[in-house]
Amino acid sequence: MEIITGKHLPRRTFLRGMGAAVALPFLDSMIPAGRLWKEVAAASGLDRTRLVAIEMVHGAAGCNEWGATQNLWAPGEVGSGFDLSPTALQSLDPFREHLTIVSNTDVRMAEAWQAAEIGGDHFRSSAVFLTQSHPRQTEGSDVYVGRSMDQYYASQFGQDTPIPSMQLCIENIDRAGGCAYGYTCAYTDTISWAGPSEPLPVIRDPRVAFDMLFGAGGTPEERSNRRQTNASILDWVAGRTAELKRELGMVDQHRLDSHLENIREIERRIQMVESMNASGELRAIPEAPAGVPDSFEEHVRLMFDLQVLAFEMDMTRVFSFKLGRDSSARVYPESGSDRPFHPASHHGGNPEAILEFNKINQHHVAQLPYFLEKLKNTQDGDSNLLDKSMIIYGSPMGDPNVHNHRRCPLLVMGGANGQLQGNLHIKAPDGTPMANAMLSMMHMLGMRDLPSFGDSTGALPLSGPVRVTQ
Repeated sequence: MEIITGKHLPRRTFLRGMGAAVALPFLDSMIPAGRLWKEVAAASGLDRTRLVAIEMVHGAAGCNEWGATQNLWAPGEVGSGFDLSPTALQSLDPFREHLTIVSNTDVRMAEAWQAAEIGGDHFRSSAVFLTQSHPRQTEGSDVYVGRSMDQYYASQFGQDTPIPSMQLCIENIDRAGGCAYGYTCAYTDTISWAGPSEPLPVIRDPRVAFDMLFGAGGTPEERSNRRQTNASILDWVAGRTAELKRELGMVDQHRLDSHLENIREIERRIQMVESMNASGELRAIPEAPAGVPDSFEEHVRLMFDLQVLAFEMDMTRVFSFKLGRDSSARVYPESGSDRPFHPASHHGGNPEAILEFNKINQHHVAQLPYFLEKLKNTQDGDSNLLDKSMIIYGSPMGDPNVHNHRRCPLLVMGGANGQLQGNLHIKAPDGTPMANAMLSMMHMLGMRDLPSFGDSTGALPLSGPVRVTQ
C-alpha cells in the first residue's frame, strides 16, 4: 500500500444515529500522513489474526475403520500431493493452498472416566472440543471443564475490540437443566468457556447477532419500531454518512459504499426471513425464532456473512460457531440423504450406511468454501481476511457409531498471518492428543509462552516437512 498523506480518521470511527453505531472497514484515510500500513498495524495491533473455531458434532464417516480405508475423510497421501476427490473435503480443493488437514489425533478427554459416565458421550463432547478437558458430570450449576482456546485468545488479544468474542450456533439450545446421562445441557450447548465454570451464551438468531454488531436501537422500543417500519439501520446514520463521504478520497468512498451495501444486503436477507416466518405458513423448524431460516444453508451463510462483516469492521476478532447439536434428528435434504443426522451417524458399520452418512459430512464441509471465498475477497490493509485468519473445523468425536473419540476430524484453514503454510496433510503418530495440534495453533496465534493445553503432551508442528508416521 502506498503512503497516504493528509488528515487521517481514527480506526474506531463509527457512524452514529438513533441508538445505532456502524463501524467502518479499514480505509486508506485511517493511515497517518507519511506512515505505511505495516507500521500502523504493528504499532496498534490492527493486524491480529482473526480466529474462527467451528464444531460439527457426530464425527465423520471416514473415522470409521472401513471408512478410513476408503479415505472418506483424510486423504491417503501425507504432505502436499494429496487427492481430495475420495474425501468429504473435496469441495475445499480450490482452497487447498489455505488448507491444513490434521488426521489421526484423539480427544480422550471426551471418553468416560468412570462407570456412571458411560453412554454420555454425546452430552459432554462439545464441552471438550475447545477445552480438551474432561467435564465434571453434573446436572446442576457446579459445571467444571476448562477454559477454551478461543477464550485464551480473546482474553489476551481481543480486549481492545468492542466485542472480545462472539459465540454462534445453528441448532436449538436449551441451557436449563439436565440433558441425559447426568450431564447438564450447558455442556452440550456451547463450545466456548471463559473459565472452567463459565460457559458462554450462544446466539442462534442472525437478527440478534446483527443488532449486537450495530447496537441497533438503544431501547427495545426503538428496535421494535425499526422492524415494524422495515427501516434500515443505514437510514439512521444517513446524515453522518453523507458528511463522512465529503471527507474521503475516491477510493475510500467506493470502499465505504461497498461496505454499506453489504450491510444493507445482509439486513435485507434477515428481514426477508423474518417476514416469511411471520406469514403464518407452516415452518420446517416451528420452534425457531423468526430470524432463523428454515434452510440450513441459508442460516449458515448468514452467520458466515456476519462474521466476515465483524472482522472487516474489527468489532471482534474471535468467533466460535457450533454447526450442530449432539443427538440432533435434523434432516439435510440438500445433502442427497433423507436420513436424520443422529440415526445416520449410527451406521452399524455397514458400508452402504457409512456412505449415506458421508453424504451429510460432505454437505457440512461444502458450506465452508462460501465463507473462505468471502474472506478472500475482503480486503484488509495490505492483504485479505483469509490470509489473516485461522479457521478451525473439527469434531470431538471420531466414529459416532460406537461413540469413539479416536482419530477425530480436524482441519485448519486460512493463512494466520503467514503462520500456516497450507496445502498440507499431517498425519499424527497413533495416540497423539488433538490438544497437541491446538497447542501449536495457540502458539501460532501469539500465545507462545503457553507450555501446555488440556491433555497435550507437546506441540504438534503444523508446517514444514511432514514425516510419514505409519
